[in-house]
Amino acid sequence: MSKKHAIGAVLLWSTVASAFKFSLRYMGPINLLFYSSLTSLIVFGLLHSSEFSPRKENLRFAYLGFLIVLYYLLLFSAYEGLLMLVLLSVPLLGKRPGVKILFGLFIGFLGALIVVTRGNLTNLNFSDLVGVALGLGSAVVWATYWLLNLRDKRSLIEKTFWNFLFGFAYVSVLLAFAGGFSIPPVEGLIGAVYVGLFEMGVTFLIWYKAVEDDVAFASNLAYFIPFLSLVFIFLVVGEDIMPGTLTGLVLIVLGILIGRKV
Repeated sequence: MSKKHAIGAVLLWSTVASAFKFSLRYMGPINLLFYSSLTSLIVFGLLHSSEFSPRKENLRFAYLGFLIVLYYLLLFSAYEGLLMLVLLSVPLLGKRPGVKILFGLFIGFLGALIVVTRGNLTNLNFSDLVGVALGLGSAVVWATYWLLNLRDKRSLIEKTFWNFLFGFAYVSVLLAFAGGFSIPPVEGLIGAVYVGLFEMGVTFLIWYKAVEDDVAFASNLAYFIPFLSLVFIFLVVGEDIMPGTLTGLVLIVLGILIGRKV
């Protein structure tokens, strides 16, 4: 069942890049984060309503909501974050990925880079230290959030609800300092709701179940996200898929076959 969860999460996350492109035509990143996190909060609130219990321990995990906000504000790269998820699992969860899994992750990561650079690795520009720091920082924040979430012994619905409750509060304060509340066009709201449902909401639950059962398989499979995102962008936005992406896809599949558990 964990493999179905991983596949479902990857497919849903692969559509989000198109939703971001669409939504940001009508609002800024902070406004998008505000409406999408509000959507997620409503979803988890409805799921959590039957077991609502404002316990003292919920306050102890307020930092997880902060990590959610920080992660999205750092403009994460999914493939970097998923690689870091497995690597950081060593000190945080005591898991020990073997050489085979790490090699598969490396091959898949290389394939993802080829997809992102459209087949030309020389396009990678590491001179922008700020951009590199944001990308790596988002990877660490994303992986740290999920791994700390795994160590949180509350029920999945309960802890995710409280994480998003605190996260939405932080975003609201940030929005107030950034210029205040505004209502975007309906088109933008539709995109924000989609992001809230399938980038943050439902997919969080599916992905959590996937990594809880088999973190290595889920992380390897998630290297499909850059390629599938390009496919959806091609279908929705009309951007072409470069030939180099096929090479990247081959490496992604090879990485999955090498790293998957037998």
